[in-house]
Amino acid sequence: MYDDTIAAVATAMGEGGIGIVRISGENALSILEKVFCSVKNRPTENRKLTYGFVTDNFTGEKIDEVMAVYMKAPHSYTAEDVVEIQCHGSIVSLRKILALVLKNGARLAEPGEFTKRAFLNGRIDLTRAEAVMDVIHSQNEMALMSSVSQLRGNLFEVIKELRSKIIYEIAFIESALDDPEHISLEGYYESLSNKLDSFIIEVKKLVDSADCGKLMKEGINTVIIGKPNAGKSSLLNLLIGEERAIVTDIAGTTRDILKESIKLHGIHFNLVDTAGIRETEDIVEKIGVDKAKKFAKEADLVLYVVDMSVPLDESDKKIIDSIVDKNVIILMNKSDLKPVIEEKDVKKVIDKYNNKGKVRFIKTSAKENEGIDEFENTVKEMFFKGEIKSNNELMITNLRHKEALIQTLNSLELVKQSIDNELPEDFLSIDLMNAYAALGRIIGEEVDDDLVEEIFSKFCMGK
Repeated sequence: MYDDTIAAVATAMGEGGIGIVRISGENALSILEKVFCSVKNRPTENRKLTYGFVTDNFTGEKIDEVMAVYMKAPHSYTAEDVVEIQCHGSIVSLRKILALVLKNGARLAEPGEFTKRAFLNGRIDLTRAEAVMDVIHSQNEMALMSSVSQLRGNLFEVIKELRSKIIYEIAFIESALDDPEHISLEGYYESLSNKLDSFIIEVKKLVDSADCGKLMKEGINTVIIGKPNAGKSSLLNLLIGEERAIVTDIAGTTRDILKESIKLHGIHFNLVDTAGIRETEDIVEKIGVDKAKKFAKEADLVLYVVDMSVPLDESDKKIIDSIVDKNVIILMNKSDLKPVIEEKDVKKVIDKYNNKGKVRFIKTSAKENEGIDEFENTVKEMFFKGEIKSNNELMITNLRHKEALIQTLNSLELVKQSIDNELPEDFLSIDLMNAYAALGRIIGEEVDDDLVEEIFSKFCMGK
């Protein structure tokens, strides 16, 4: 437990129906009693809302009509005494109440300090602490449900169970080495090898879920590229459902980057519409073309729009060269017009570059609203193996967790290798301990103070 008491505004600053000032620490209740007066002079009871006024105990001024609630330790968010003052959502009211609380003995909380205290006081593990911010920053329903799953402790339970199995093997090896007369290691290598197979499968499953989890959490970074007048801006407008990009018959209308976020059937896209790629002497347009190539290189998905009504040229070949090894959906656009080229013509050019990424073809017509359903299904097949995974299925959405799991996997595979090479038991124990420690870093049992500070510094004030 900490000796000091902290306070902060726990709701977003701005006009609203309700605002909350949160106080945590051993003096939380005494501070409340100094600034809060119940209308019926009732004492503040544990876990009961009390109606009254916040009054400046130095001047006697009534600041706001509020509801106050006291949550006695350890049954609170931080596992300390916690008080929440629920006032009107005025910036002035919130600031005045917070200033009064600070004047009466609290100090201003650092970003994330309430959740940090919950972690350090043992109420939550590090995965659940990080899930708090993931819930706050969720940009779509799938990301929210995944974060709530971790907030419930689903990842913690999986990691905790796996660690308990690994530490059992470590303890067995150490005990056998210390007392070989009573504990035999005969046949143990085969037994451990079978167990390692199941450990490795479980960890691999979590690692493999990370890419899908990242896309669900952050969205698919998608870049629309193509020659001028291929229909890129029309496609963008069709996807977002409004006239966001200017559409004309004049080549080179789009010169800068247009960014939009959309959601199609649960899939979140961070869309970027780019300038048409072609050779140009126009300095401004050339900058736009260079930006288009840069965004395409960094994208999760490239939508290459091809105008079926005009033949392929050198610009198309340069575009295809720039998207080698990317996940690409080639949209054969303007299918409502008389085609001059077909899918096989584009594929012939692509095959010359030995593209190692995923390439799919879809016929589209922005004018006729054709191809959107097929586009959604294609994305699901490319990134989510044909379907958006169930919210009940655990997925890794945190890069820190993924890195620790990869370290765990490497250590477990080293144990397997040591068994195959019939190395002494000490080697097994060392690598098993490394796997155990890597898993511990995920839930916060094997982390140093610097990492804890770094994680919670990214939290918002009041959380």
